Amino acid sequence: MPPYVTRELVAERLPLIFPEGTPNRTYCVRELAASAVFAALYIGAVQGSGHFLGPVHVYRMTGEQAARSNQSDRDAYAEGVFKKNTQIPGTRWYADNTREPIRDETLRDGLVAIGAVLRREDLPTTSSLPRYQLKIDFAVLFNPALQSDALEKAIGDFQTKHLSKSALARVSIMLAGAAGNAAGVLITFPNGETRQLAPGPSSIISQAVIEIFAKLYLETPAVLWLSESGNKIVVRDDRIANAIGLKIEADKNLPDLIIADLGPAEPLIVFVEVVATDGAITPRRQEAIFAITDAAGFKRSQIAFVTAYQDRESAGFKKTAAQLAWNSFAWFVSEPHSIIIMRDGGISAAHLAELIDGKPK
Repeated sequence: MPPYVTRELVAERLPLIFPEGTPNRTYCVRELAASAVFAALYIGAVQGSGHFLGPVHVYRMTGEQAARSNQSDRDAYAEGVFKKNTQIPGTRWYADNTREPIRDETLRDGLVAIGAVLRREDLPTTSSLPRYQLKIDFAVLFNPALQSDALEKAIGDFQTKHLSKSALARVSIMLAGAAGNAAGVLITFPNGETRQLAPGPSSIISQAVIEIFAKLYLETPAVLWLSESGNKIVVRDDRIANAIGLKIEADKNLPDLIIADLGPAEPLIVFVEVVATDGAITPRRQEAIFAITDAAGFKRSQIAFVTAYQDRESAGFKKTAAQLAWNSFAWFVSEPHSIIIMRDGGISAAHLAELIDGKPK
């Protein structure tokens, strides 16, 4: 049996093991995940033990039962939970209908997918037998004796071994962004000039758009406009704007960033909205900006709209995803080489095969 731990300790450590940027992090760190990991440790469902966890062990657990830490009580619960006449003291943590979220979200899409939990594959999918075990190097992270530097090292070793390269990259980017800089965020523009922005998540996203996104997705980028919260104008390059025929006037409909790609024969004007909490490129914003570019004589094929977020699991993306305008893009700092295309089917019909390889047949 693993050492007895409380659900509170498990809940404290899960966010350390699965930091911001971890795929499906919500499923791995919420209370239901802490309850599942606690129940697995409580009944000894750890790799190689011969004991397995089922959702029933989680939703039939009670506070009174969880407080019973001696070996005999833990063994009795592990087996007795399957018997209808077994009396478990106290009030259940969850109702029976929590079985599906435990099985499908917390376990299958969360802890199993991330490499923290093993699932028996020798049972029929319809079997009611328990089938889950914590991996040994995941279970040991909840040993109460593991503290400070030793705990930090063990967590780091687990992450290196079990998180994919892309997941580790996301985590690193998210941690760097969360750390920030109290003195502000220094941005280097495509022409080599630098500006200091106020500290905060919006500035970190703006920095990534200018220093990473522009280099990846534009041929010859030039920043025409950059503003901070409070409508503070940081950069306004009227010289380039005038040269391409775009007159920029401070307007409530202007986004945080305007970048011109001067590489194509006809310049591409990219309007970028930075979203830390709110403010995506919505259909209304899109039409308001089109009114500006139409008046300036630009074809709509020369205009692009991008909403930039820190991560797919950020609160800002979850809040605004349903508001994103068609024929716009969504980009994430934590996954810079990928981009979401909000393509309006009205442009032209396409088979999935054509959309996958990007080459119309």
